[in-house]
Amino acid sequence: MENFRLKVFRVVARHLNFTRAAEELLLTQPAVTQQIKALEDEYGVPLFDRSGGRITLTAAGTVLLPYAEQLKAISDEAFEVVTSTSESHAGALALGASQTIGQYLLPNFVAAFLREYPRVAVTAISGNTDAMLEAVAEHRIQLALIEGPGLRKDLHIQPFMEDQMVLVVPASHEWAGQEIDAQELRQAPLLMREFGSGSRRVVENALAKVGLKKKDLKTVMELDSTEGLLSAVEAGLGVTFVSRWAVRNQLALCTLGIAQVKGLKLSRKFSLAYPVGPEPRGNAGAFRSFILNHSLRAGLR
Repeated sequence: MENFRLKVFRVVARHLNFTRAAEELLLTQPAVTQQIKALEDEYGVPLFDRSGGRITLTAAGTVLLPYAEQLKAISDEAFEVVTSTSESHAGALALGASQTIGQYLLPNFVAAFLREYPRVAVTAISGNTDAMLEAVAEHRIQLALIEGPGLRKDLHIQPFMEDQMVLVVPASHEWAGQEIDAQELRQAPLLMREFGSGSRRVVENALAKVGLKKKDLKTVMELDSTEGLLSAVEAGLGVTFVSRWAVRNQLALCTLGIAQVKGLKLSRKFSLAYPVGPEPRGNAGAFRSFILNHSLRAGLR
C-alpha cells in the first residue's frame, strides 16, 4: 500500500547512505538513486544534498520525512487492522527493548509469539530505557519493553513482570556469597550503566533509600551495556548491580559471585510502553496481550 518511492526515500533518509539503503531494500545502488531522482523530479526540488562528500537532507527532504513516516504508519495500521478481522494477524511488528530484556528475554518472547502468529514479521531494536521511550514517542517502534521507570507523560507504561537486581562481585571477592552492610559500598569501586539507563535509575533510587547518595559512591567506570559491566567485574575493575537474568551463566560457571546487601531492595518492574490513548490494535495489540497473558500464566506478575 505504501508508495515505493517514499519507502526508498525513508530508508535513505534514515541511513544517509545510498549503499546501506540499497542493502536493506535488496536493490542495487543505481536503482535506489533512480527512485530518489524520480521522486525529486515529481516534487521539483532536491531532497538530498550530496555535496561535501556526505549526504544530508535538504530543507525539502526534512519537511517531507515526517509525512513519509506518517504514511507508512497509516499503511501499516490499515494492513494490521484488516488482517486482524480474520483473527489471522499478518504484516510487520516493530518492537524495542532495553538491553537486559532485549538480550535475555525478548528472543524467547518473540519465538513463542510467532508460534501463535507465524505470519507476523517482527523487527526489534535495543538501547537504554530513554532511547526506547523516545523511539515509541517518535513512532519508530510500536511497543517498547523497558526495565526502568518511564518518565514521560505522553506514553502509557504497563508493568508485566517483576525483576530482581543483584550485587555482582568477582568469584574470589571477599563479599561473594556473603551479606554486607550497605555502608560498605561507600568504599567499593562501583561500575554503573550510563545516564538514561533504567537500571541505573533503579540502583540510584534504592541506594538513596538506605542513605547512599551519588556523591557517597565511588563510581570508577560507566558502561553502556550489561555485558560490558559483567566483563569489567570479571576483569577485577569493581562491583556492579545487574538483573539476575543477566548473570545466570556466569554464576553457573562460577566466574562471578553475588553478595547480599542488608536492607537494600532492588526489585523492579519490567514494563510495556506505548503511546497514550487507545490501547494498541493489530499486531501491536496482539503482542501486548500475549506478553501480559504469558507473564500471568508464568506467575511473573
